[in-house]
Formats: sequence, C-alpha cells, structure tokens
Amino acid sequence: MLPWNRIRRCLVALLLAAGLVAVPAAGATAAEAPSSGWNNWSCKPSASHPRPVVLVHGTLGNSVDNWLGLAPYLVKRGYCVFSLDYGQLPGVPLFHGLGPIDKSAEQLDAFVDKVLDATGAAETDLVGHSQGGMMPRHYLKFLGGAAEVNALIGIAPDNHGTTLSGLTKLLPYFPGAEDLLSTATPGLADQITGSDFLTKLNEGGDTVPGVRYTVLATKYDQVVTPYRSGYLEGPDVRNVLLQDLCPVDLSEHLAIGLFDRIAFHEVANALDPAHAKPTTCASAFS
Repeated sequence: MLPWNRIRRCLVALLLAAGLVAVPAAGATAAEAPSSGWNNWSCKPSASHPRPVVLVHGTLGNSVDNWLGLAPYLVKRGYCVFSLDYGQLPGVPLFHGLGPIDKSAEQLDAFVDKVLDATGAAETDLVGHSQGGMMPRHYLKFLGGAAEVNALIGIAPDNHGTTLSGLTKLLPYFPGAEDLLSTATPGLADQITGSDFLTKLNEGGDTVPGVRYTVLATKYDQVVTPYRSGYLEGPDVRNVLLQDLCPVDLSEHLAIGLFDRIAFHEVANALDPAHAKPTTCASAFS
C-alpha cells in the first residue's frame, strides 16, 4: 500500500499537470515551434508589458525544453518572450549550463543586447530556473547588466550554492548525463557552496541597486538544500515560499520551473507587481 504522502504528491502532480494541459492551442503551438510563440524576433512590447522577458534555463537544460510550460504561459498574457542557450560544452548536445558560469553570464549579456536591439526596449526582465536564477547576478554585478535589467526572478535558484550530492539529484530526469556531473565540469564546480565563483559573487552583498529581485522557492527542493539558501538579502528583494501560497503544492526542484502553474502565476505577479493578483492553489487553473 502506498504511503499517504506519496499518494498526495501524485494527486497534486496530476492537478498541476491538468492545469498545464489546459493551456490553449496557442500555447501548444509555441511548444511545437518556439519561434511562432516565443523567440519571435518581430515581437514588439506593448504599453501594458513594455519590457521583453528573457528566460534563462538551468543546469543540463536548454532554451526549449526548460520553457515548454512557462514561455507559452507568458506569451498568452501578452509578453514578448525570448530564451537562450548558454554554457555549452563541445560535443555535448542539448545538455547546457555546464560551462564556466562567468562565461555563461557573458553569453547572457550578448543575448540581452540582441533582445533590446530587436524590440527597441530600454530594459528587460529576467526569469531563471535553478542556475539560471543565480547566473544572471554575475551579469548584473560585474558586466553592467543592472543598466539593462528591471527585475530578476529566480525559480529555485542556488544563490549561495549547493553540493555535488544535491546536483546528482538531477540525474533521474536527464538520462545519459551521468558522465557530465562531476566537479571537473566547470558549471558544476562553480555551483558548489564555497566555490571561488560564489564567494566573489556574494561578496559585498547579494544585490545591486536598481534591480528588483524575486526568489521563488519550494521546501521540497532536493537540489538546492536547504531551500532557504536560495533566498537573497538586500533592498528590493522578495523571497517567496511556494507552500505559503498553496500548502498542498508538492513541487520539487524541477517541477516548480517546468510545469507548476502556481509558480507561473507568481512569476507573472513579479513581472507586473502593479497588477498582481493573489496566488493560491486555484492559480493552477488560471
């Protein structure tokens, strides 16, 4: 007989998945052909959503698979949405976010410039999952990104690092990636708590002036442990625990970024705080 906790997790996962399936046909089209929904370089921001959104995938992710849920969700709500690949290693297709993180931040810098040039916008908003919620902070702090970014929204970001053991919890979701998870892989070594990269990143404070920060965490995160290590300190910071919004949401590290529409609803609130609506369990069907 299955323990009640596992049964409850399954039920909640089914409910959240049902919310994802309920995305209209326009979202399905974007998933099949991202250029027709997001990464649409002819998209011009509207008066109600004047900043393009750049999505930054996590470790072992890529610009498409990481965003089959959130990108159509935001496009449907009127945003110009773009996503990039970064941290590629030679001879490793599809699994990205593995290169040195300072170099990945340079790739983000170049991509944001491209987005701003194409859209005519003065600033962008960044939404990142896992490493993708932490890496942009290097761009903001050391590469002049604060002048180009209004807000950074991190979904389960490892802002203060994690352990190699924590990172190996990703393996069941990425078959064939076993050989890539070692401290010899630069993008992983940089994420280990106490690394030179993280020490430099967090010296002198977590944030930079002029940028709004939101961290969305889940207490069931098995990769960023403890989950509170993803939180930031500083002005213009809002740390949000998913279970404070919906106590029965049992999303872990990947689910919160891939298909949790409760998390997506809170991302939309962070992108447009002036028109934010309360996020509850019912947001799974919004």
